[in-house]
Amino acid sequence: MLTKKQLQLLEFIHKRLQSDGVPPSFDEMKAALDLRSKSGIHRLITALEERGFIRRLAHRARAIEIIRLPESIGGEPAGFTPRIIQGGGNEPDHSIRPANTDPVTLSAVELPVMGRIAAGVPIAAISHASHQVAVPTSMISQGGEHYALEVKGDSMIEAGINDGDVVVIRHADSADNGDVVVALVQDQEATLKRYFREGGSIALEAANPAYETRVYPEDQVKVQGRLVGLIRTY
Repeated sequence: MLTKKQLQLLEFIHKRLQSDGVPPSFDEMKAALDLRSKSGIHRLITALEERGFIRRLAHRARAIEIIRLPESIGGEPAGFTPRIIQGGGNEPDHSIRPANTDPVTLSAVELPVMGRIAAGVPIAAISHASHQVAVPTSMISQGGEHYALEVKGDSMIEAGINDGDVVVIRHADSADNGDVVVALVQDQEATLKRYFREGGSIALEAANPAYETRVYPEDQVKVQGRLVGLIRTY
């Protein structure tokens, strides 16, 4: 059973998807529910996800999949087909695709977990594997080298990346503006942030207004990989 606020938020997201084809922003959700902070919205979204009503696509900005709806707001448990609304960067992608309901055979590979990565202020650089984690092959790009990191901190929560999540990283030494990357700062500290290059400077941007964007000369930041997936346990 959903609380009143959880039901209000789910109904608001559903109506926006139906009318506009894109999910609302955290600010719009906060205003619609008359909450004081976005952290309250984050808790409600997490609760809806845990109860199986929505799914967040962590490696895409503002992407929400509606899995099911309660009958009180038009749910059809037997025949409802979820839609995945995709967005990227600062502007939402207005494309809509039906969720794949065909049965699939899942397979997985094991990747090394190279330690903990800060989704907050930078921490010591990652240097060695601590254990292995099973990752669905659908997250792995052909021909690329991949590894996993455990997230520490909350600076990427509005991108759907929480403290304790395991992120799947494809090794890369370059990135496009808006990519979520593992960045090595001053050859000493590693952090998980959204990457932006302007002129000779690199900005590492958090997805949490409590953290400021940090700007460095380009020679002080090395891209170590791009985010391609996320694994969460409950």
